Amino acid sequence: MSADFSNATERPEACKAEVKGCIPSWLRGTLLRNGPGIFSVGDTSYDHWFDGLSLINSFSFSDGEMTHRSRFLRSDTYKANMAANRIVVSEMGTMAYPDPSKNFIVKAITFLNHTVPDFTDNGASNIIKYGNDYFATSETNYIRKIDPVTLETQDKVDYQKYVSVNLATSHPHYDKEGNSYNIGTSIAEKGKTKYTLFKVPAVSEKDKGKKIPALKNAEVICAVPCRSLLTPSYYHSFGMTDNYIIFIEQPLKLDILKMTTAYMRGVNWASCLKFCPEEKTLIHLIDKKTGKVVDIKYCTEATVVYHHINAFEDDGHVVFDVIAYNNNSLYDMFYMSKLKEKAGFHVSNYSKPSYKRFVLPTQCDKGVAVGENLVKLKYTTASAVKEKEGKLICQPEVLCEGFDLPRINYDFNGKKHQFVYGNMAKESVLSNEVLKFDTITKETVCWSEDNCWPSEPVFVPRPNGESEDDGVVLVSVTTSNPGQSGYILILDGKTFKEVARANVQTALRMDMHGLFIPEQN
Repeated sequence: MSADFSNATERPEACKAEVKGCIPSWLRGTLLRNGPGIFSVGDTSYDHWFDGLSLINSFSFSDGEMTHRSRFLRSDTYKANMAANRIVVSEMGTMAYPDPSKNFIVKAITFLNHTVPDFTDNGASNIIKYGNDYFATSETNYIRKIDPVTLETQDKVDYQKYVSVNLATSHPHYDKEGNSYNIGTSIAEKGKTKYTLFKVPAVSEKDKGKKIPALKNAEVICAVPCRSLLTPSYYHSFGMTDNYIIFIEQPLKLDILKMTTAYMRGVNWASCLKFCPEEKTLIHLIDKKTGKVVDIKYCTEATVVYHHINAFEDDGHVVFDVIAYNNNSLYDMFYMSKLKEKAGFHVSNYSKPSYKRFVLPTQCDKGVAVGENLVKLKYTTASAVKEKEGKLICQPEVLCEGFDLPRINYDFNGKKHQFVYGNMAKESVLSNEVLKFDTITKETVCWSEDNCWPSEPVFVPRPNGESEDDGVVLVSVTTSNPGQSGYILILDGKTFKEVARANVQTALRMDMHGLFIPEQN
C-alpha cells in the first residue's frame, strides 16, 4: 500500500492531456475537483489529511480532447501560513501554535483568537455554486469565490453577513430553476442554537450582468431548534425532494464549551466532537414550501451519516438513502500518522459504511395502533413503527455494504433512482475501486487497477439521454505505478467499461469532492 502525502505542485497553465481511447464528442464542460494539497509549511505539518491546504484541479473537455490545470486556493489561511513559513491558522484536526520565539503579546493574541475562534477560509472540501458564482468550501462560515476557468481565487465571502450561521455544509442541493439550498448551524444566537435551512435564489433577470453577491438574496426557509444549546449535532449533508428537506440530527455532537478551551488544553477542535451511542438519532422532515417541520417525530438508533445519496416521494412516503456508520471512527483513520502506517489502513480498525434506506410516512393517523408499521411500500423492508402518538421508530433496509462517496445522475435528484456510483474500500479507508450499484437488482459492477486510487466518481448525463445511466462516469485516478502519471478515467455509465483515459502527465493527489460544469454554464 502506497500513497503520496508530500506537498503537491500546482500547474496553473492549461496543459493538453494524452488521450487513450475515445472521449465522447458530446462531453463538453469542466470537472472541478477540490482537496488537500499542502501538508507541511516550513518545519510544521498538518496532523490530519482533511486539514491540508486546498488544491483545485480542473479537467476541461471539448471536441474529444481534455486539458488540465491546477492551482492552490489563495485563501487568507494560505497567505498567512506562507508569509510566516509555518502553520499559523488552526484547522479542525490541527491546532496551530505561535513560533516559540515570539513574544508574550503575540502568544496572548493567539490564545484569544482561539477562545472565540475565527475559523479558517481554507475551503478544501468541495466546489459549490450559488447564483452564477462558484466557491471553494469547507464547513466553516467562510467560502472563497473562484474563477472556474483559470482557478484564480477571488472574493472571501462570510455567510454571517447574509445568513446567521457559524457552520454550513459543503453539499448544497440545486433545483431545476437554478436555486441552491443549504443548511448551517447558528450557535447560541440570542440564547438559542438552531439549524438554519436557507435558499439562495437563481440570478433574476434584473440582476443578470450585475456584480451582486449571490448570497445577498438568501432566504431563510426554516430554523430547527437544536436539542441542546451548547452541543449541536455535526452533519455533512442533507436530503431533498420536490416538497421536503430531510435533516438528520445525529448524536455526533460538537461541544462548544470544550472548543473554547481546546487551545489552552493543547488539543485540537476535532477532539471536541463526541459520539453519544446511547442517544437516538432524530430525523426532521421539513416542508420546503411552508418552512414548517412535519409534526411527526421520527427517530432511529444512534448512527453517523456523512453522505446522503438521494431522496424521493412515493405514495405518502418520503424515501431517503444514506451511507451510515456505527460511530465516528472514520475521521480518526485520516490522521496523517495513521495514513502513513499500513496498520491504520485496515477496515477492521474502523466502522464499515452501510448503504441504508429509510422510509418516512408523511401521515400518522390517530387510529393506527401502537406497534404497527406504517410503511406500505412493497419494494423495501424499511419500517416506521408507531411507538406512541405522533412518534415513529424507523428501521432502515441495508441495501449494500462497504462503499461511500456516493453520486447519482443528478437529474434524478429528488426522484426515484435506480443507480448509484461510489468508492469501494475493502482493505483500506483509501478506496482502490469504483463501483456502480443497482438498487433494484442489488448487483454491483466494479472497476479497479493495481496501485491506483480512484476519487469520488462523477456521473455526467448524455444530452437527451434515453435512460438514467446513459452518460459517462468521470474519475480522477492517482497512481504509484513507476512512470505512470495521474489520469482521468472515463467509464460508460451503462456498462461501466472504460471508454477512455486522459493522462495529465503529472501526479494527481487524492481529493475530496467535485462538480461538473456543463459548457453552456
